[in-house]
Amino acid sequence: MFADAIAALLHALAALVASLPWRWLYRAGDGIAATWQSLDARESRVARRNLELALPALPPAERVRLQREVLRTTARQALETLCFWTRSHAGNLALVAELQGTDLFDAALASGRGVIVAAPHYGNWELLNQWLAMRTPLAILYRAPESQVGEAFLQRVRADRGDRVTQVRADGAAVRQLFKRLKDGGVVGILPDQQPKAGDGAFAPFFGVPALTMTLLSRLAARSGAVVLFAYCERIDWSPRFRLCIEAAPDAIAADDPAVGVTALNASVERIARRDPTQYQWTYKRYTLQPPGSAVDNPYRDLERH
Repeated sequence: MFADAIAALLHALAALVASLPWRWLYRAGDGIAATWQSLDARESRVARRNLELALPALPPAERVRLQREVLRTTARQALETLCFWTRSHAGNLALVAELQGTDLFDAALASGRGVIVAAPHYGNWELLNQWLAMRTPLAILYRAPESQVGEAFLQRVRADRGDRVTQVRADGAAVRQLFKRLKDGGVVGILPDQQPKAGDGAFAPFFGVPALTMTLLSRLAARSGAVVLFAYCERIDWSPRFRLCIEAAPDAIAADDPAVGVTALNASVERIARRDPTQYQWTYKRYTLQPPGSAVDNPYRDLERH
């Protein structure tokens, strides 16, 4: 009960912030990003290290510019998400100005084979969730927050009034729940570029750097025979307008060999991220775990604050 009450209060505060005009919110986001950079906050340090690892050939001055833009879009995305969580879904979806590849989604639904939607951390994935829920019931795999308040807040803000969204915790029972939904011809949404626990994935290159990558998506695709699609909502310029894109996944994602599957998965996510690197989530420690025997076991270790 306590966690629910605090979550309700946080939701009310988020709604208050989200009631501001878009231009004010974006200016606030730019101010947050400038503060991160001037204080060399965690977001700034992690983004800098990720860009060093993933784009080593980029001239230093260009990397600094890219880091600044990454922080700017990250802060704006956080405030956008408050809006999408607390404003009407119809109003949110009105911001989707362009649609690409939605015929692939319609065909996949009609096939009755089940659909796995792989949604990288690119653009705004919360808006994508709402578009998918508008089209069909779906289950979303998520990593539960450590706190009960955080869990209660997520359940509240991602709830769909028509009960069309089921949140599935990424734990031991997740595979059975998702597999059943796919066998019934349903839709499952997965963020494929989160680092799994050691032993729950396989290493594959991501921007040329070994990254521990989930094998769950490939296993579900191979066992269920579901159609796998990539989907994302990318911003158009710096305005609150979005382009929703859906693309077919390569067949190799459903390979029996886990190494083949995760390699194809990472290659697809990387290709999407390269569309506009400023819209990818570079503030996440993607490379914390490295293969045994690597020269650097954790490339972020020296970033920890004194």
